[in-house]
Amino acid sequence: MLRPSIAQQAPDSFHWVDFHSSQDQDVIAWVTRSLEPEKWTAIREIGVQYDAALVVTTLRANPQGAVGTDTFNVWSVSLTSHAVLRLLQGADLRLLDWIQLTPGRSRELGALYDDCSACNASTFFTVFYYDITQHGWGARWLHGNQAVTVHSANPPPGVTWTQVFAVLADPSGNEFAGSWTHFDYGAQKPAEDYVYQYDIDPWHSLDRVQQVSDKQAAAMEQRLCSAQDAVPGFADGQDSQLCRDLLHPRPVHENEKPCKCRDQVGPAHPGK
Repeated sequence: MLRPSIAQQAPDSFHWVDFHSSQDQDVIAWVTRSLEPEKWTAIREIGVQYDAALVVTTLRANPQGAVGTDTFNVWSVSLTSHAVLRLLQGADLRLLDWIQLTPGRSRELGALYDDCSACNASTFFTVFYYDITQHGWGARWLHGNQAVTVHSANPPPGVTWTQVFAVLADPSGNEFAGSWTHFDYGAQKPAEDYVYQYDIDPWHSLDRVQQVSDKQAAAMEQRLCSAQDAVPGFADGQDSQLCRDLLHPRPVHENEKPCKCRDQVGPAHPGK
């Protein structure tokens, strides 16, 4: 796992540990000791903010196994006690960039990951953040090990499942994640569309998942497909036929009737 270069400014209180720096050896030793009871092969990353470390470990079940079969765990490790909390596990973790979910507060670290290795994997998006009330790290929009669905590898039989995802920026300066899931049932029944916004409740600073409907859903679909206000590196599905048809619809001839085949009623969370 390689960490891409960070384009946005990380919080001033955050830094990645340099495993070769003498100044970071105390933190490395503390984290290693804290994780001794856990199962892991290597410590890949340690990020420190205030009194807690965000730690990424990898596990290679077979010492002769291929690197691509490694799985990862992300931990919050207290630097004042040896308390450890596992936040997430999966495969092929990609740490991306720092995004501004709440104006005036610290940026948070976006990441993509898969649910399995050496398989037909589904891909999810989450954000790691320092929780000042808990003096530790957390991960957003999680349901078990699933977060925001970016790509699903297992659509229902006989259904064409298209997923469009992006992190979008508002004029106010805050950013949020959006997703559009389209189920095409062919001749079986009308298609279904589920549009969601993932952000932070400004009053309680809690994760929030909102289903968007009607005109707001249509506007969100346009934004997701055009990706004009998407945060660089946080977009997927814009090259789908669904987006091409939305942004560049073919003309309807006089003897054709437009298809009204959209339904905005769906499950409470598309990742379930």
